Amino acid sequence: MLQAIVIGGGATGAGILRDLAMRGVSAALVEQGDLVHGTSSRYHGLLHSGGRYAVKDPESARECAVENQIVRRIAPFAVEPCGGLFVRLEQDDPEYARQWVAACREAGIPVEEVDLERLRRDEPLLAGSVREAYAVPDAAVDGWRLVQGNVAAAEALGARVLTYRRVVGLLMDGRRVAGVRLLNLATGEEERLEAELVINAAGAWAGRIAAMASVPLDVVADRGVLLVYHGRLTSRVVNRLRRPGNGDIFVPAGSVTLLGTTATPVPDPDDITVPPEEVAELKRLGAEMVPMAATARILRAFAGVRPLFGKGTGGSTREISRGFAVIDHAAEHGVPGLISVVGGKLTTYRLMAEKAVDVAAAHLGVKAPCRTAEEPILPPPDPKAVERVVHLVGRDLARAVADRHPATLPQIAAAMERPGGRQVVCECEQVTAGELVGTARQLESPSLGDLRRRTRLGMGTCQGGFCGYRAALLLAREGIVAPEQVPALLSRFQAERWRGVRSGLGGLEIRAAELNYALARAQLAVEPVPDGETEAVTPMGGAGHD
Repeated sequence: MLQAIVIGGGATGAGILRDLAMRGVSAALVEQGDLVHGTSSRYHGLLHSGGRYAVKDPESARECAVENQIVRRIAPFAVEPCGGLFVRLEQDDPEYARQWVAACREAGIPVEEVDLERLRRDEPLLAGSVREAYAVPDAAVDGWRLVQGNVAAAEALGARVLTYRRVVGLLMDGRRVAGVRLLNLATGEEERLEAELVINAAGAWAGRIAAMASVPLDVVADRGVLLVYHGRLTSRVVNRLRRPGNGDIFVPAGSVTLLGTTATPVPDPDDITVPPEEVAELKRLGAEMVPMAATARILRAFAGVRPLFGKGTGGSTREISRGFAVIDHAAEHGVPGLISVVGGKLTTYRLMAEKAVDVAAAHLGVKAPCRTAEEPILPPPDPKAVERVVHLVGRDLARAVADRHPATLPQIAAAMERPGGRQVVCECEQVTAGELVGTARQLESPSLGDLRRRTRLGMGTCQGGFCGYRAALLLAREGIVAPEQVPALLSRFQAERWRGVRSGLGGLEIRAAELNYALARAQLAVEPVPDGETEAVTPMGGAGHD
């Protein structure tokens, strides 16, 4: 029997799994979709300096300031150290700016005023109405790479990971939680997994898990809409220097820029709809900081659901702390065998995991201390494999491939060295056939969505409209999926991509989407599956989550 089961394959769950494994605890992680299925992949990708919370939530700000530096050190493969700015526009309150600077210094956040003439040279697309600017150590972080790194490190120490398993119930021994009942979404079969302890790190779904043990858990599902722009509108993270609100942050990430975010409480954590009025609001507010945001090409709009812990005032989720809590349900509710961790930010995932595992270790009688802040998540990529990839595709692309696959680079290099392995399948993100094949062979039944999360396939300008076909046919040619599975693979992939461009977008964006849609219908008679079906996993083996 396992000592611990972790529910949730986001950053916190993956961090918990790594921490447990490093302390010698036998553990398994279960996730209802692919890894990073929820909030950890549906947010703006900001590694917080703490500046956004310095005034209203100083405890969270201090946590972010410390964890920002730790994550940079232990996960360099997932972090782009682009730096960050807070800019005050002419119409913003100068008194708040003074208050913010003092609060940052009190929280230990490095802050330095930036000369406006230099700022306009470095960030020429910023509005001319900027009156003050301050540099902070914000960064961009790739949630997928961070989670995959933690999982790979945990698996190397003996941990297990079970994806596409939905928790449908808890195994109860009287009042004690003794394990989980799972629905295998690929086979339709029910599975049972027993353990001494279950750790609920299900994010926005954590309340549902707690309810299975008849214990209350006050989790607020807070939906946020974001826009993805073609190209980098800014070279650094740019925050608006005012009280946090909608449309006040730009985050450059790879070949795109994200603008976020709104904040709307929703009763269902699966509600990731994108209201057109929120898209319009983001464009209007973003253009106040970066005027080109009003007309620049938007690749897609999407939403994620933040799991907030507690209640706000006046119905506003902006007033709920971004702090976290670890709940020992044995002590709080008389239900042993269950621990929940809720709230927090991706930036503080490691700290959340440490505190949760401290509680778990006390119950399990484990004395080993936490080492996750001191030891790198993964060793540097194999230097011989790096040189092999450099020889194939050049140093710049090799660096990107190594960052995407730090733990499995030798296998990726071998696939790229095969005939045709250097051929580029996705021009926008420079994903080669070898990278796709090498990645797909590591998965039990890969979908194009699974490959997208691991390689960035289809995340560029065409949004999968061209590279999706190449990738699906490549998988069939390599014998990874059966030829008859290709239409289903493409249908689900295109449906997910289509969903991101039809919510309130127009002009060039909708014309490009219509082209992709017409290609799907004309070439393969493929119709994107309706909303609500894109999250299904069929038993055919190759048409999973997208």
